[in-house]
Amino acid sequence: MPADPDHAADPLAFSETARGPDRRVNVLDVRGTGLERRRGPGRRRSDFAKAAEEGEMTPEQFLMVKAIDAFKRVNDRPFPSWCEVLEVMRKLGYRKTMPSELTIKGAQDWSEAPDAAAFGFSDAEEETEADLEAA
Repeated sequence: MPADPDHAADPLAFSETARGPDRRVNVLDVRGTGLERRRGPGRRRSDFAKAAEEGEMTPEQFLMVKAIDAFKRVNDRPFPSWCEVLEVMRKLGYRKTMPSELTIKGAQDWSEAPDAAAFGFSDAEEETEADLEAA
């Protein structure tokens, strides 16, 4: 088979196309959501993440772990859904009061009052609904 004249001029042309695109491109620069866990060159874990991964939890992290663990035991759910995790977080008192630090395509940012009800209704309505379920 005769040699391809296009590849004869550039000896690296064939090998570059055979390997495909360069996989060494930093994916952090492409995605840009603020949620990337992979660290590239020059990127270090935060002290918050580093301490948690090494078993030294802050009181906030420990409370979250214990709350999720309690939910799993009480509800016999080894793997709670994301909606259930959000339910636990809201029952712990978390509310969306600040603008997001993340860039998430296709999701609208919003905020609520710090004293907003956990599930979109007041505490009195929540008690009434709990009484109805018990009856």
